[in-house]
Amino acid sequence: MTSMPTDLLASTRISPAHRADMELAAKYACAGPRYTSYPTAPQFRADFPLDQYRNWQHRDGDHKRAPLSLYVHLPFCMDICYYCACNKIVTRQKGVARHYLDHLQSEIQMQSELVGDKRPITQMHWGGGTPTYLDNAEITELMHLLASHFRLLDKGYREYSIEIDPRTIDLGTVALLKGVGFNRISLGIQDFDPVVQKSVNRIQPYEQVAPLVDCIRSHEFRSLSFDLIYGLPHQDRFTMDDTLRKVIALRPDRIACYNYAHLPERFSSQRAIDRLTLPVPEEKLLLQQIISHTLRDAGYLYIGMDHYVLPEDELASAQHEGRLQRNFQGYSLHMADDLLGLGVSAISQMGDFYLQNERELNRYYQLVEHGDLPANRGCKVTAQDKLRRHIIMGLICELKLDTGEVNRQFGVDFNTDFQEELAQLRPMADDGLLEITPGELRVTPRGRAFLRNICMPFDAYLTRHSGDQPPPRFSATI
Repeated sequence: MTSMPTDLLASTRISPAHRADMELAAKYACAGPRYTSYPTAPQFRADFPLDQYRNWQHRDGDHKRAPLSLYVHLPFCMDICYYCACNKIVTRQKGVARHYLDHLQSEIQMQSELVGDKRPITQMHWGGGTPTYLDNAEITELMHLLASHFRLLDKGYREYSIEIDPRTIDLGTVALLKGVGFNRISLGIQDFDPVVQKSVNRIQPYEQVAPLVDCIRSHEFRSLSFDLIYGLPHQDRFTMDDTLRKVIALRPDRIACYNYAHLPERFSSQRAIDRLTLPVPEEKLLLQQIISHTLRDAGYLYIGMDHYVLPEDELASAQHEGRLQRNFQGYSLHMADDLLGLGVSAISQMGDFYLQNERELNRYYQLVEHGDLPANRGCKVTAQDKLRRHIIMGLICELKLDTGEVNRQFGVDFNTDFQEELAQLRPMADDGLLEITPGELRVTPRGRAFLRNICMPFDAYLTRHSGDQPPPRFSATI
């Protein structure tokens, strides 16, 4: 951990509160999980008990009738974005989407028979890759395919969302998306500066995005989200100020600001980025603070983990009412306990099981062609996992933890059983990131930027690594 250089602070016009936040960010900067699940994905194994999962699904019970969330992974992109760490396939070859949909249909049929076709689909998300790589006919076909095998809803409370690359969609497709049932849209913005866009091979000027936003608004989607990334090449405080000014002018309901992790040894596309053009760590911390203060000054609420929402957004009220959840798509309303992932590399959270589909496309095709579930790694959650997941997700979603309720629900003595974890948290409490009382942990407004750090002491896997395996690589927490 390092302190903030005085020359950077002296050269930057920031308030004392802003400066104090930067000092804390420098102090607590480290690598850690994003906690879209617990256990996290590095704990998934190829020898997970798939037969136990099948047997559980074949038994009758409440899980055969309870609400269900669907995630559909569509891996194709027209062009490579150099920063991207997603599981994607960059191609313009004709017929690849058709071939994928044919195999996806087979998986959908298998999963529907196993999971049940009567469960109401309260939430659905199409991600990628670029879901709008599909043309209008293919989008319609896929939605019809899902409706034929699952109980899709037309109720106003449903959450059906899709990720959109603004470069791949015309305004007519927006109307189609609303017509087939989507009511939430997420736009991958990343940055509006032309030099930054060119350096990551993603050219989409503000003048292209603004009419798309107007069109989405005119079709009355329930919410519009923007994804931004900080730490990209050629970003600095001035380009970030300009990007945020344009973002605020478009007024999306939700904004996710992700920290770019430069790992060229893992993601080959990142080798096209000149590391000398990346912001130095101190400048990157400054970008994070500029984002946080600028968006909050513009009226956005910081709900935690890089996510900001307008006060009237449902995520804000859900957090206040304890109805917020965090999963592999980030924050969402808690409308179903189970999440079924469909498509190559998709992750499912079903009962006590996490399962991930085969990540390599041809192998995914082979498994489906043989009538096999394409899941090839996962884990079964233990009682200790459930306890620690409850703690971590409570802090992330509700920003507090009722330790007395933990004792009652799990039959533990929190203050005794988690003495070591509480000892690790006390320096954070001294820095004003959370409050620790005999019956509660409560994250302070200042501590929301440090949620990953606050959760990490409760992660039993961070210090458990086999001697013959390297520890997992995580992105920076700040």
